[in-house]
Amino acid sequence: MSLVTPDFGLLVWMTVIFAILFFILARFGFPIITGMVNKRSEYIGKSLESAREAQQQLAHLSDEQQRLIEETKREQSRILNEAAQTRDDILAEARQQARSEAQAILSQAKQDIEAERESALRDVRRQVAELSVDVAEKLLRGSLSDAEKSDVLIGKLIDEARR
Repeated sequence: MSLVTPDFGLLVWMTVIFAILFFILARFGFPIITGMVNKRSEYIGKSLESAREAQQQLAHLSDEQQRLIEETKREQSRILNEAAQTRDDILAEARQQARSEAQAILSQAKQDIEAERESALRDVRRQVAELSVDVAEKLLRGSLSDAEKSDVLIGKLIDEARR
């Protein structure tokens, strides 16, 4: 018996054992193996389908995100425009209020100046009148010391007062 060429009996027994082992595997092992392969195949198919759905949801979310970004930009632009308009309105109102206050202050200052001017004129007139009276008094004292001159002066003053 050589290692390279087996005997006929050995071949028969090897064939019988192979057939029994194949039968046992075909009867009990292969269904389990093919069942596991089928389960694995279904699991892979479900995973691929889930991946496709996730990819579609991701694409939908990406579109939704883009839409929200655009909407947010529009809202931001609207808010900025409203803020700018409000700022302009506030500035215009403040300018108008400052103008009216300045006008009121200017008007009050003009009235105060006019009142001060009138007061100063009254004061000057009063002082001029006092000076005139003082000068007239001194002149009259000097003129009235002589009786004849005083009669002429009194007559002249009465004539002027009648006119």
